[in-house]
Amino acid sequence: MKKRNLLIIVLINFSVIVLINLLHKPEQPNLALEELKVAYAKEDISSVDHTKFEILQQDFESPQAVTEACISCHTERHEEVMESSHWNWERVSYVHGRGIKALGKKNVINNFCISSQSNEQACASCHIGFGMSDDTFDFENARNVDCMVCHDNSEEYLKGSAAAGYPDRTVNLSKVAQSVGNPMKSNCGTCHFYSGGGNNVKHGDLEEALLATTREVDVHMAANGIDMTCIDCHTAENHEMQGRLYSVSSENTNRATCEDCHSNTPHLEDLLNTHTAKIACQTCHIPEYAKENATKMAWEWSEAGKLKDGVPYHEEDSMGNHTYLSIKGKFVWANNVKPEYVWFNGHAKHYFMGDTIDIDNLPLKINELLGSHEDMQSKIYPVKIHRGDQIYDKQYKYLIQPKLYAAQEGDSAFWKDFNWHTAAAAGMKRVNLPYSGEYDFIETEMYWPLNHMVSPAEESLQCADCHNSTDSRLASLAGFYMPGRDRDMVLDGIGKWLIILTVLGIVIHGGVRIYFDFKNKKYKVLNTEPDVND
Repeated sequence: MKKRNLLIIVLINFSVIVLINLLHKPEQPNLALEELKVAYAKEDISSVDHTKFEILQQDFESPQAVTEACISCHTERHEEVMESSHWNWERVSYVHGRGIKALGKKNVINNFCISSQSNEQACASCHIGFGMSDDTFDFENARNVDCMVCHDNSEEYLKGSAAAGYPDRTVNLSKVAQSVGNPMKSNCGTCHFYSGGGNNVKHGDLEEALLATTREVDVHMAANGIDMTCIDCHTAENHEMQGRLYSVSSENTNRATCEDCHSNTPHLEDLLNTHTAKIACQTCHIPEYAKENATKMAWEWSEAGKLKDGVPYHEEDSMGNHTYLSIKGKFVWANNVKPEYVWFNGHAKHYFMGDTIDIDNLPLKINELLGSHEDMQSKIYPVKIHRGDQIYDKQYKYLIQPKLYAAQEGDSAFWKDFNWHTAAAAGMKRVNLPYSGEYDFIETEMYWPLNHMVSPAEESLQCADCHNSTDSRLASLAGFYMPGRDRDMVLDGIGKWLIILTVLGIVIHGGVRIYFDFKNKKYKVLNTEPDVND
């Protein structure tokens, strides 16, 4: 009997080992991902040495002279630039609920520095041109196209402060002109990292740390990874960059998406691939943003204008971020921030200057990302929501465009005179809208989709981050059933009864088996004939 039991145990163990080897699937390498890594790890080395061009070997008297030298060889390129949104600060497109409209930095409002209108002298430091001091800038003058701001590879080019887009006087134009090439991260970052008045103020996922970072911060731009540049994803055709910023655009066209490189089925597991139908890649792969430096989460313009001993002042937090500026108000900063989540179909609505505000339905959404669970084109996206308050006209019930910048006092600019009334009057005169003389502040929100600071796969969200009932990442999204997060009394009841009935069935079945086994053994004992030799 003992030998028989031992043989059974050996056979069971052998069967288990065989089954493990048959059923176990070792982790397979994602060959598509490895192919992408190899493709983008190749350094793009220019075959052109601009130091050898005689036309560039001169002391340029003006930045316009550099542009003339550029287009003497790169003929007609300036015409491509002058058709782009980077130059025009707007693009003509379909705007939800409004039809065909021109929309862009030239005419939108935000809840950061509010608008470029009446403030071009300062805002033009992020324009790819020279001489934008007011609304009379000539967008048809090719000489004012700034080639250097995007193509300088010396990393010495710098726009002047409030210089209407002209370079800083310390810039060696000859050296920069001879050091041009494909745009680098630093070229793009000059504007996109520092928009809103400082590093990482607006986006939360775009900041100077990306110039030399690690895989933990961003797997694409990591210096210890494949070290991709902005233009690897944001490619360009005829100087029109692929990608759209939804603070100043509304259409789902010409977008730079994860699927462009990774396809709709990037995972080896089919279950994960099914998630991409309703969940954007960024949702799982950007679990946090502002990983290195803090980003601005709230801006209260209503607190601006306070002075100490008659002069403006500022306050900072422990990280050196301004928490108060007399010229701008009160700020809230945060880092290592968990995103908020929205349904988004690639289209957006925008507040236009002069739109009437529904005072009973606040906060006012400056840009609203459209989408819903029922919309087949919508997916769940991670966003930064910037909250604040800004000035509006109490009588006309629309946002006010104040004049903020001026070179000196007495020109109605709030940053010099600290008078909301005169700043509002001057700003609204500029945009040709009446000002009642009565102002107050209302709460506003802006939505910024997150696309950068992609974490390594092992640090992405796991199932339990969303599929749990106490602390789900998607707790704020309603209108659909999510297993693990939501409760349905009917389904819960069915599930409980299935468990109860299953256990009850096992108990009854086991009890019946034990009963009949005991009965059979007793029957055999009673009916066994005695041994004649006993």
